[in-house]
Amino acid sequence: MPLAMNREVFITCAVTGSGSTQDRSPHVPRSPAQIAESAIAAAKAGAAVVHCHVRDPETGKPARDPALYREVTERIRDSATDVVLNLTAGMGGDLLFDGTENMNRMSARSDMAGAAERVAHVVECRPEICTLDCGTMNFAEADYVMVNTPGMLRDMAARMVASGVRIEIEAFDTGHLWFAKQLAEEGIIPDPVLVQLCMGVPWGAPDDLNTFMAMVNNVPKHWHWSAFALGRHQMPYVAASILAGGNVRVGLEDNLWLDKGVLATNAQLVERAVTVISNMGARVLTPAEVRAKLKLEKRAPVAK
Repeated sequence: MPLAMNREVFITCAVTGSGSTQDRSPHVPRSPAQIAESAIAAAKAGAAVVHCHVRDPETGKPARDPALYREVTERIRDSATDVVLNLTAGMGGDLLFDGTENMNRMSARSDMAGAAERVAHVVECRPEICTLDCGTMNFAEADYVMVNTPGMLRDMAARMVASGVRIEIEAFDTGHLWFAKQLAEEGIIPDPVLVQLCMGVPWGAPDDLNTFMAMVNNVPKHWHWSAFALGRHQMPYVAASILAGGNVRVGLEDNLWLDKGVLATNAQLVERAVTVISNMGARVLTPAEVRAKLKLEKRAPVAK
């Protein structure tokens, strides 16, 4: 494959995520105010897009309360800092079991919701972008399955498009890209199509470069794509993604560290990504340029 470096790159900052990182770093934001503040700082550092989950403000555990999403959205929209808002829609498909001898019923720890409930915050908050995890997969935990059936994904995608929000496909393996292309062929996901390649998430696509290029080569040429890897591979993947023709994602959802033994903030991770991009001779795109490229519309939340 010939080198096709991207020279106009947009940065997405994944601000907090839904993993159990809340007690591993004081910089992982919990409350809507903290999440919005960290997103705004990332935008000031150079992120054109902020990808937001919400958490229980007291415990820091992942949540999907539309009121929390609304507060994050309003705080970001009311700030003087412009940024493209990307809300997750990955919650509500968490299937857990209580050991391998109790497979006939799901654990009470499961969080399973219908399509309307899973996208309710997206419809209400009207971000420019929301995510669609295009497949079911085992996650690192012993008895946890991320459930996204074909019927559920078609239903969620149709609701997202009807609400005027651009879908960002999250692909954790090549089969997820295969199904995403099917959704695009059916007209369920309209152009321009945006995809995030999620590398190194157990047990999806490993983050070696051979697998990465297999993922890249399965992205249709006219699609827009970005990529990330976890932990210490986050910054190397900034360079790898640019060299392969894509955009980049950094942030505390995927990596807590700036250097060995040094905990990062979202703004610091974005600043380092900006340095990598600039040193490679590429330019960092602004939120306005990303909106033009992806045909996005900035809107306020639905009035109460």
